[in-house]
Amino acid sequence: MFPEWTVIVGLMLGATIGSFLNVVIYRMPRLLSLGHPKHSFCPKCKHQLGIPDLVPLFSWLTSKGKCRHCANPVPSRYFWVELFTGFIWAGIWWRYFVAGGIDGDWVTAVAYMLGSAALVAIIFIDWEFFIIPDEINAFLLFVGLIYWAAQGSFMTAIWGWLAGWGVIFGIALLGRIGFGKDSMGHGDIKMMRGVGAILGVGLTFVSIGIAVFAGAVLGSIFLVISNRQQSEAKTSATKAVGSGGSGIVTGAACEGEPEAVVEPEEEEMQPEPIKDLIILGATYLVGLDVLECFKPGLYAKLGYPMEQESVEDDDWKPSLTMIPFGPYLALGTLICMLLKTPIETALNSYVQSMSGNPG
Repeated sequence: MFPEWTVIVGLMLGATIGSFLNVVIYRMPRLLSLGHPKHSFCPKCKHQLGIPDLVPLFSWLTSKGKCRHCANPVPSRYFWVELFTGFIWAGIWWRYFVAGGIDGDWVTAVAYMLGSAALVAIIFIDWEFFIIPDEINAFLLFVGLIYWAAQGSFMTAIWGWLAGWGVIFGIALLGRIGFGKDSMGHGDIKMMRGVGAILGVGLTFVSIGIAVFAGAVLGSIFLVISNRQQSEAKTSATKAVGSGGSGIVTGAACEGEPEAVVEPEEEEMQPEPIKDLIILGATYLVGLDVLECFKPGLYAKLGYPMEQESVEDDDWKPSLTMIPFGPYLALGTLICMLLKTPIETALNSYVQSMSGNPG
């Protein structure tokens, strides 16, 4: 449809959308309106940003990662969100506008671009705050429903909706029953419902498989790193006490001996009641949480009031060994979007070989 050099257009469009996503990533967890204040501002000095501050990618680089007004450091996250989104959109642009060559690919491209933008926001929000805003999950669901309706295959979205919800809710329920612990966040259940509506059943299963594999590999690496950091922190604290430095100590020690360092125990969260998980899971299946976005109070009538709290007012801190699964699910979905055709070809070949029909 377009020459190869137009991939740069996809890159810059994605980077521009990434600039908006930075607003979403900052404001949504803090319960700030996306429209008020109308213009972006520096989180430190609150100064309204002008055009020189808002050029995707280049503004952060030319300012050397600092605010032009207060000289405070601007987190590198702003640059990486723009670059990551730019690369994803460039990949989708190339796959569906340059190399696709199939009529109707532009519909898939637009749906995947919109869906990938929501997934980028999910990755950065969930990784930092362990939450996925309902509004983003609702957006994913709407993209899927509209996409397949435009393709004349609305039931594909419905079956994908059921598949995404069913797998993640099933993991959450079985994990809660089998291990007595919360195994999956509610945001993950709602997220994969929307992802399923976009990808359809087959690709949804593949995306979850990729997420499990990536979570196992990368999660193990992060656990090793966090355990090493904990060990180094304990060693440093022990040395500090032994040398007369400050530290957390308890009990009386023998004269001339350093007192033992005791790390404060993390408060153990009680697992969610199974009844509540089943009831709330059923409401996600029928999309009640989406209606809640437009008409707050529906869950309160069921006895489950949805209390929204800014992350700046929430004093809960995850342990070093706690890793959110949402970013891995989003990563698996992005891979399926970028490699849709080869993955579907492989799936079809596998199904045909299992059925004994090579053709």
